[in-house]
Amino acid sequence: MTDAAIFYPVLAQILLVILLFFTLAARKAKAVKAKSVDLTKTATNSSAWTTEVVKVSNNIANQFETPILFLILCVIAFVLGLADNITVGLAWAYVVFRYIHAYIHIGSNYVPYRMRTFAVSLLIILAMAIRIGLEINTIT
Repeated sequence: MTDAAIFYPVLAQILLVILLFFTLAARKAKAVKAKSVDLTKTATNSSAWTTEVVKVSNNIANQFETPILFLILCVIAFVLGLADNITVGLAWAYVVFRYIHAYIHIGSNYVPYRMRTFAVSLLIILAMAIRIGLEINTIT
């Protein structure tokens, strides 16, 4: 496996964000068509949208929180030549849990399940950071 393989899970994470934006557009269009929102209020108040729209919007905001740490770790692993099979495997595991989290968040939004998937993804990020940190010591 080449170090560049670390970017496949990065691309999958980017795809998730793009899919969420398409989902947001579709849900907004549905809400407008159903006349279930006051467009004069939605321009300045995102909570004026329907619950189904707000769930997707909130999840998109989540995609710019811990995933930033993930992206930074992947770049560090690539630049330093530390993107081995284990690191790439952890990266894929993180992305899988981000997809599961998004599915729960924009679907049932059952908080206990959502929190568990978030916690697992956070532990994976921690494992990646520790692994990369330990490997940095071996190359310096």
